[in-house]
Amino acid sequence: MPDTPAEPATRADPDAIPFVGDITRFLVTEAPPDIRKAIEKAGKHDILSKSYPYPKEIDGDAYGKAMEKLQVELVKMAHDVKATGKRLLVIFEGRDAAGKGGTIERMRENLNPRQAYIVALPKPTEREATQWYFQRYVDWLPAAGEIALFDRSWYNRAIVEHVFGFCTPAQRRLFFRQLPEFERMLIDEGIVLVKLWLSVGRAEQLRRFLAREKDPLKQWKLSWIDVEGLKKWDAYSDAIAETMAKSHSRHAPWTVILSDDKDRARIAAIQTVLGAVDYRGRDAGAVGRIDERICGGPDLL
Repeated sequence: MPDTPAEPATRADPDAIPFVGDITRFLVTEAPPDIRKAIEKAGKHDILSKSYPYPKEIDGDAYGKAMEKLQVELVKMAHDVKATGKRLLVIFEGRDAAGKGGTIERMRENLNPRQAYIVALPKPTEREATQWYFQRYVDWLPAAGEIALFDRSWYNRAIVEHVFGFCTPAQRRLFFRQLPEFERMLIDEGIVLVKLWLSVGRAEQLRRFLAREKDPLKQWKLSWIDVEGLKKWDAYSDAIAETMAKSHSRHAPWTVILSDDKDRARIAAIQTVLGAVDYRGRDAGAVGRIDERICGGPDLL
């Protein structure tokens, strides 16, 4: 059984960490009854989503063995990227708490940080807000021999900004009109573009937020967007469906990964990236076969 949720922090408490307590408050007062019940009844390693193809998380030993081999392949791939001057751009998108940050860290942990770098841009400055929308992302594109890992990207406009009203409908329409050609230009320029969408079920998302709320080492991750986003699940779903329909193309396809099990998702994400790069010394047996039950196109959503 899961731990009992902590008492919500009181806003009148001047020492309270911002947003700690708001997640528990949502669970108690606003979460759909079936979501609350699923969280309360589940064991630590149980998968909460009924549509997920596995009832339990992957065994730790199996995950460790697979990841050890994949880490060696990542190092080999990075060496080839450096030696040949390839440029690799991996976009990580998905719902909040879908596991983007952890997956990025697993992908980068044994790579040279001077070569493989994470791009996690903050809210645009006043000046950036008046520039061409794609402009600040262009500055972070990889040069020869580099690997850029984008923790969210220009797709903010399609989903988060739209859901919260941070952009106008006209700005979003312009984004979708320019997007296909922008991504085509990246590919024509020789950049290897990989777009990963990590999808997590509603109950699992809330369970992860509750875990963050209780962990003093992760409480800093909570934001106003997280708290308010819990109330906008359906709006997010509509925006995601529209974005997939308008941005999944032959030249720049999405790979969707069901991430209710973080470890399985990390394996699939690394396999997808390794499969997108033609690198010397690839060991197909070490890379393994991608689990198509949790990794595929937008039809998985």
